[in-house]
Amino acid sequence: EGTLARLWEFKLLKEIFWAERIRDDRVVERAFTVYHVFEESTRGVDVKIIGGDGGGAYGWDAPITDYADIDKLKFRQITVDPEKTSKLYDLANDVLGDILEVRLAGVWWWSHGMTSDLIMLRGFERTLYDMHDNPEGVHRLMAFLRDENLANLDFLQTNGLLSLNNGGDFIGTGGYGWSEELPAADFDGLRIRTMDMWGFCESQETIGVSPESFEEFVFAYQLPILERFALNIYGCCEPLDNRFEVIKRIPRLRKVTVSPWSDVSAMAEKIGTNYIYSRKVNPAEIAPPTID
Repeated sequence: EGTLARLWEFKLLKEIFWAERIRDDRVVERAFTVYHVFEESTRGVDVKIIGGDGGGAYGWDAPITDYADIDKLKFRQITVDPEKTSKLYDLANDVLGDILEVRLAGVWWWSHGMTSDLIMLRGFERTLYDMHDNPEGVHRLMAFLRDENLANLDFLQTNGLLSLNNGGDFIGTGGYGWSEELPAADFDGLRIRTMDMWGFCESQETIGVSPESFEEFVFAYQLPILERFALNIYGCCEPLDNRFEVIKRIPRLRKVTVSPWSDVSAMAEKIGTNYIYSRKVNPAEIAPPTID
């Protein structure tokens, strides 16, 4: 009846449904994962959301109205609550530990793409205009976001808060992370590093800019982050047809997503046998009120 119990029940029922009804090749593991309890600070400025009630469309007031406002920004800080985390882990062991392996993990990001943060801070249209009218301002803001991401990775690695994602972990938008190449050969079995993990970036918000502008304003800041990971996946809903020559410079790039808005034949030719072709279906086909 409790909220946590219902969430756990829902999670287990999904596993059963997956095995009995969907019956694809996803591995259902004999494990149950709980996650670190944590809080994340703001950057010191407020993004005011306008609308969005009931899951509808929304806008926002971007706080960076002048690039001088970048000086007001502070890196977001992660604060883990070890007491609550320990209680959560112990509770899961008490309830499920006799039948499942209870695992503690940290999920601290979905993507290191940064352009969603960029537009929330500066605004969508203003960001696009700025690439022409104020390129130095865009570079300053992207440099801040890059450095923030790198600092957070340093913090998580130093404090032993990273988790391997080379099993039944959904990585980015490209399926599961199963790989015998991870962790790295020199992994000590204790301290997980980014070089033992999959990395992921995308840039859906910049679909309307040229490959040259993407390379200058986005990819140049994503690359230092992706260089820290052992294997990498790139892309989400954005078509990558005209960006492929840029993103294939990512070290140890392994998976490339092919969205419904891509030229799928062109992507097949570009990807060849060098990368995993991670094909996406159009979400509109499986997201109506009643699924056929």
